[in-house]
Amino acid sequence: MAHSHCSETKTILVVDDDIATRVLITDALREGGYPNTREVKNGFEALESFEREGSDLIISDLNMPGMSGMELLNRIKELNPSIPVIIVTGYPSIDNSVSAMKKGAVDFLTKPFKPDDLLFKVNLYLKENSFLKDEGIACDGTDWKLHEKIRELSTIDVMYDRIENTRGDDDDIFREIVQLALNVTEGQRCLLVLFDEVQDRFYNKIYHTKNVRTLHEEAEARAMTAHLTHLFRQVVQDSKPLLIRSNNDRDHFNALISVPLMIRSKVFALLTVTSEDPTCTFTQKDLSYLLNLTARASLNLENTLLYKSLFGSIMDTFESLIQSVQARDHYTERHSRSVTKFAVETGRAMHLSTYEMESLKISSLLHDIGKIAIPDHVLLKPGQLTNEEYEIIKNHSAIGEGILKSIALFEEERKIVRHHHERWDGRGYPDGLDKEHIPLLARILSVADTFDAMTSDRPYRKGLELSHAVDQLIKNRGSQFDGDIVDVFIGILN
Repeated sequence: MAHSHCSETKTILVVDDDIATRVLITDALREGGYPNTREVKNGFEALESFEREGSDLIISDLNMPGMSGMELLNRIKELNPSIPVIIVTGYPSIDNSVSAMKKGAVDFLTKPFKPDDLLFKVNLYLKENSFLKDEGIACDGTDWKLHEKIRELSTIDVMYDRIENTRGDDDDIFREIVQLALNVTEGQRCLLVLFDEVQDRFYNKIYHTKNVRTLHEEAEARAMTAHLTHLFRQVVQDSKPLLIRSNNDRDHFNALISVPLMIRSKVFALLTVTSEDPTCTFTQKDLSYLLNLTARASLNLENTLLYKSLFGSIMDTFESLIQSVQARDHYTERHSRSVTKFAVETGRAMHLSTYEMESLKISSLLHDIGKIAIPDHVLLKPGQLTNEEYEIIKNHSAIGEGILKSIALFEEERKIVRHHHERWDGRGYPDGLDKEHIPLLARILSVADTFDAMTSDRPYRKGLELSHAVDQLIKNRGSQFDGDIVDVFIGILN
């Protein structure tokens, strides 16, 4: 995960005498984008490590033998008052919380906690500390209004970072929204429902609780939707959020915020946070956080939908072009489907990323699109091509790249289409690239393309038997083909 405050360069010190908790925290931080995380088992080692190497943030257990977390907090603040310290304990009390905050702790976490909650707080306090340092503001807490404003800006910035860096489908974004809503409020439950305007119905999408997951989440989500449907309809009707405090037991909540997610002035989902705690009161600041969150998430989702729509339209256009080639040459139709199947299976066996797999699939489907510009007397010739005709055919990869060049979305795919006839030894076309200078996906496509061509019947020859085609791949590994890819390809055939 990438953060705007450069998490890779930040150092975090984890202090806990319990090895299981220490490893849990350290692993969560490293997986969350903080590779420079150190761990020690007591306060004395923590002081020694801090004096020797420093740290941007410290996470310390409260109850440890020899030197407690509170004592360590005092010593750290004497050495550097600006270092954010998070105190963790399995035995919380109001006195401990107040005492830790008075002594300079930025937060007080109770075990057990979700790793995601910890990561959010770490991101927040590092972001806040960066703001303070950038502005040259002292961390002594004397100007509490300024510090409060910086806390708000830091929180919003962290939320935006989390949304922008969420990878996956819409469900992943929805899950991130719900988790963030619980992170920034004192809410106990959060539900995201989708609104179907045509059916005038609400559909449960994501439901989380503040602490550990319950065994009856689906039932709880259905019950929550049933109790709150009348409020959901009010939010949809007014296209405005609700901030409610209730003393009525029939409401099943003490405090509630419900915020619409909108695309082009239409409500498509609602984010609702509730608390049954009688001491909890959601504030205008909580509402502001959720409005910022849903606005950024809605924009992100809208951009994703627009991308999918644009991408779909472009692919429809290119499929029409491919069909025009296939109408002239039926071999091309079967060939494109078969090559795509071989290439995708090879890419999967090579553990390519989701992005690379999608790019390989598109490139394979479009790799012969340049044949639309090849004259019929050459493209459809039933016999062997002359040298002149072969030179004309060889233009199809460069022509294909030219067709894709005007589409910014296909920046990578056009390179693959252009270079799928390059050779490992540099004797291919159109540019004579060799070895790793040829894009990896083009090298995969080259093997799949050649294998299918060898095993396909043509008017002027019969296709090779599978074993003979494999022999040709082996014979040409390291000359025409990348040998490693040949090995993987042969593996998927077995």
